[in-house]
Amino acid sequence: MSQFDRTKESGHESGAGTETGPGPARTESRIPPAEVFSILGNDTRVAILQAMLELGADEQPVSFTAIFEQVDMADSANFSYHLEQLTGHFLAQREDGYVFRYPGRKVVSSIFTGTLTERAQLGFFPVEGSCYDCEGPLHGWYVDDELTIGCTDCGTIQVSYPFPAGGLDDRSTEDVLEAFQHYVRHHYCLAADGVCPECTGSIESDLVTDPEEDALDVAVEHVCQRCGYRLESTVGITMLDVADVLVFFSKRGVDLNAEPFWHFDWCVSDKRTEIVDDEPLRVRLTLPCAGDELRVLLDETVSVIDTAVVERLPE
Repeated sequence: MSQFDRTKESGHESGAGTETGPGPARTESRIPPAEVFSILGNDTRVAILQAMLELGADEQPVSFTAIFEQVDMADSANFSYHLEQLTGHFLAQREDGYVFRYPGRKVVSSIFTGTLTERAQLGFFPVEGSCYDCEGPLHGWYVDDELTIGCTDCGTIQVSYPFPAGGLDDRSTEDVLEAFQHYVRHHYCLAADGVCPECTGSIESDLVTDPEEDALDVAVEHVCQRCGYRLESTVGITMLDVADVLVFFSKRGVDLNAEPFWHFDWCVSDKRTEIVDDEPLRVRLTLPCAGDELRVLLDETVSVIDTAVVERLPE
């Protein structure tokens, strides 16, 4: 199980409606991408955003005077011009000052936390657990903004996923892995719930039997109908928030919310996923725990049709 593809395909144009209709009417304005970069490509405007962050604009409005003094410019008219260029899309002006709009906060987060400006690498380190393919030991590494966990014996990749470099700051490797587990799981579960992890647009999820991921015979393809974001996953990882699955494991002493998902072969491979029908497509996922099994039947939209617990026969 590995990375995602952000390409935009035909039929997935920004703002397109779904089969259920375009939704409620709304008023919306858009800034062309080139204009966004033009607005931000100025030292004074970046300094204004940084000043607002330092002055606590996340918690309360910041006055014109406070921002002006923090930026330390001699010409107030020039400062006003640059502040005005940011206001509307990146900042909002209220009676008592200026606050971040969501795009402005995202810019600040990306620039000043290093997402856009830092590169990091982390050499091999041991990872608790074993390979789903050969049961060999695992290790992890971080290169090119992607954290990967693989087998030291056979080389099989358990998971590889983009992870912001800021996630490495002031964390031990154990803490990095915990943050990575929650970050990746959150993305996959959001997609499974129909919410795009990138733009919060509507995600459509479908089973595919010819996935791009070579290690899988059957997978789930998530595609955002707004921004074209694409995410491919195993069938199993989409089940991490399903109530029947959570209850099944909880009754057997396993907390799926805390246990790293790469500890479960059904989350990082399709070895426990079986195609039971082609027309229409149906798959069955078999989840073992403490000698018992939970069998989950899914349709082509990755909706649960049925679940059944098969308990171990007493000896």
